[in-house]
Amino acid sequence: MAATVFVQPLDLVKNRMQMSGEGGATRQHKTSFHAISSILKQEGLRGMYTGLSAGLLRQATYTTTRLGIYTSLFDMVSKDGKPPSFLMKALIGITAGGIGAFVGTPAEVALIRMTSDGRLPPAERRGYKNVIDALVRIMKEEGVLTLWRGCIPTVGRAMVVKRSSAGILTRTGYFVDGLLLHFVASMISGLITTAASMPVDIAKTRIQNMRIIDGKPEYRGALDVLYKVIRKEGFFSLWKGFTPYYARLGPHTVLTFIFLEQMNKAYCKYVLKDSSISGGL
Repeated sequence: MAATVFVQPLDLVKNRMQMSGEGGATRQHKTSFHAISSILKQEGLRGMYTGLSAGLLRQATYTTTRLGIYTSLFDMVSKDGKPPSFLMKALIGITAGGIGAFVGTPAEVALIRMTSDGRLPPAERRGYKNVIDALVRIMKEEGVLTLWRGCIPTVGRAMVVKRSSAGILTRTGYFVDGLLLHFVASMISGLITTAASMPVDIAKTRIQNMRIIDGKPEYRGALDVLYKVIRKEGFFSLWKGFTPYYARLGPHTVLTFIFLEQMNKAYCKYVLKDSSISGGL
């Protein structure tokens, strides 16, 4: 959650770019720099942090569940102090990522809607005050199941395991487990992951933000989104928001481990009363 405070603007820019091209918007963004300048000009510096409460809730639900399940399963399959095989780690990661994404989808829906709102004319904006207001209004106005709209592509995206690249880099002998390893692994795996998952991500984003018009949804599903984007905006529009999405990965990973290290040290010192224990990075 602490790391998200620093990278929230990149999430905002990515979501705005993915929504560009849809009808009804007053502002369309062709590049990341154009999106940033437009947001700063129209909404101010505070506008760069629109949807922060939803971003924090997403980490509190999705990441907490994912890491908790991964750690628990890792301990269960470890035998005689030996860690599980590389394939088993990947399977554990896929399972943990899928369950975590399901739990975090409501916060994801709120985040997409809150970050996309500013591109619309004032009369068409949803105007959620914060993530709690967003979740309550969605349930009242559209039904509880709407909180899990776009769940399938969200789960599919989350089941890509970044940790596998860390294992590969460790085996090469050029890296040892630590902050540098996780940063390099994140950037290498992130490049491939981002390129492969962006079409699914744009489908997820537009489905979660869509409205019901005259009793009919704007999109019938992920494939319908992809078809309409390609037909109306061009094939390469499926990778809108690539730059901010990829640029977010490295800093978020590094900041997460930095904060985790300091919090672990503080826990050991002030709760366990043992200053000799390291942070555990």
